[in-house]
Amino acid sequence: MPDIMGLMKQVQSMQQKMADLQSELDGVEVSGASGGGAVTVTMTAKGDVKGVALDAALLVPDEKEILEDLIVAALNDAKGKAERAAQERMQEVTKGLPLPPGMKLPF
Repeated sequence: MPDIMGLMKQVQSMQQKMADLQSELDGVEVSGASGGGAVTVTMTAKGDVKGVALDAALLVPDEKEILEDLIVAALNDAKGKAERAAQERMQEVTKGLPLPPGMKLPF
C-alpha cells in the first residue's frame, strides 16, 4: 500500500512550488525574432508581451503586410520560447513525483 501521508506531503510541497513558479514566470523574459532580427518581440514566460522592436528600414508604407507578417512570426517565435521556458521550470517542480507519463501541469 502506498504511503498516502508521504504522497500528501509531496502534493502540498508541489502546490507551494507551483505557486512560486507562477510568480517566477512573470519575471522570466524571452525574445523572439523574425526577418533576420529586423523584428524582435520580448515577452514573459507567461505570454505577456513586453515590447516590440522594429528595424527602421521596415517602415515603408508599401510593405505594411510584410511588416505585419514579420511581427506575427516574431510573436510566435517568442511564444514558443516562453512555453519551453515554462515547461522546463515545471519539470523541475514535479521532479520526483509519481505522475503518469504525459500528464501536464498545472491541471
